[in-house]
Amino acid sequence: METLDKGFKEKVQKMVNRNSQKLIILLVLIGIYVFFSIFGNNFATSNTLISIFNRSYYVGFLAIGVTFVIITGGIDLSIGAVMGSSALVAGFFFEKMGAPIWLALIIMIIVGTLYGAFNGVLVSYFNLPPFIATLGTMLISVALGSIACNVNTISYPTRFDAAGRGWYKQIFLSTSPQFPTGVIVLVVIGLIMGIILQKTKVGRYTYAIGSNEEATRLSGINVAKWKMFPYMISGMFAGLAAIAFTASYTSILPGTGKGFELDAIAAAVIGGTSLSGGAGSISGTFIGVFIMSVLATGLSSMGLPPHYQDLFTGIVVIGAVMFDMYRQKQNMKVKVVKPAK
Repeated sequence: METLDKGFKEKVQKMVNRNSQKLIILLVLIGIYVFFSIFGNNFATSNTLISIFNRSYYVGFLAIGVTFVIITGGIDLSIGAVMGSSALVAGFFFEKMGAPIWLALIIMIIVGTLYGAFNGVLVSYFNLPPFIATLGTMLISVALGSIACNVNTISYPTRFDAAGRGWYKQIFLSTSPQFPTGVIVLVVIGLIMGIILQKTKVGRYTYAIGSNEEATRLSGINVAKWKMFPYMISGMFAGLAAIAFTASYTSILPGTGKGFELDAIAAAVIGGTSLSGGAGSISGTFIGVFIMSVLATGLSSMGLPPHYQDLFTGIVVIGAVMFDMYRQKQNMKVKVVKPAK
């Protein structure tokens, strides 16, 4: 009975720790929003709120995907470049081969997933360090994207294209006073992925690999197989991010997307996903994405140049990592039980 009570208390304590961390970052998000509402120029308006949502779409998709990878204890540096490459390759079929726009959107997801599978094979079966494997894929995807478009700009249809080819942009973009429908798409997909992460075998094995890969292997689980899935999910969401990106921008340049992986990784880390693996959630990542978006929009409202966003984002990321390290140290403390006299 005492053992059962102890196990129950440990589970409750872990739940409290996770919820308290989410509460802290949620309060940080609210605090940042209130700060910019007071000191920013016309920040507390419906137009600004819609702008915050509109900036969250493609980074949000990237962050959802990379959350799975980071939970395994890995990293995916290629997602930003894969997003751009997926848009360029699909744009080649759309612009040069005359493919319908719906097929181009599917191609984006397929290309992104293939890049993710390539990363998964390198990490799972060839045992390459995730940093090196995904860095190599980042360079490859940039090159292949440039080759596909012959180093030319790819143009997607405008939102109000006369032929109706910009229909998918209506899903993501809205103007005041309309509600930004892209948020609904992002949240619904996020909820689905949250259920997959928490309630399915893919999610359970993702956490298990990140918590203790060797113990997972010894328990009879095919670690190489299940380690591939997070990278494939990350690549697939890079393809979804490409759709969201082309919804926001009509012209796609070669090399587009490089650097966005840092925003996505930062959002996941700020949201409580541990870089050492074994911990993280989609809901926390969402909060991290909106913190990033509020920072970018708020700093612009104060008239500060874009590089200030990098400065403050870096400070927030360092703070989030330090907090995660402190939390892990607290969890790893072993209570010394004195022998009974």
